[in-house]
Amino acid sequence: AKYLFPDVMGSSAGAGSGEFHVYRHLRRREYQRQDFLDKIADKLDEDDHYLEKVEQNKKAADERTAKRRKKREKLKQKKEMAKKAKLESKNKKEDGDGDDTEKSTDSSEEDKGEREADDDAEAPSFIMGRK
Repeated sequence: AKYLFPDVMGSSAGAGSGEFHVYRHLRRREYQRQDFLDKIADKLDEDDHYLEKVEQNKKAADERTAKRRKKREKLKQKKEMAKKAKLESKNKKEDGDGDDTEKSTDSSEEDKGEREADDDAEAPSFIMGRK
């Protein structure tokens, strides 16, 4: 009977003692090659897994950043709206009904004049460093 692979040598009783060592070396080399290929495949899988994890971390970080940016923008907008509302309410108070505002502006002008007069009175009558 012809064998499909006549080069293959086994450790059976029919093989010569010298050929068994050749078979053993070929088998060892094949096992080393298989181990090497398995290690390369494992390393590639680990690299893929690592890159996938890095991508997920980056995506999560971008999402957190976007969420925080949105929150900052919302707070900023809220502060601007409060500032505008405060200015508008201040302007409304100044514009008011008419009669009340004229009295308040007149009295504030009189108060300013009195304050300036007080400031003049408190000013020193001499200047340091001059004779």
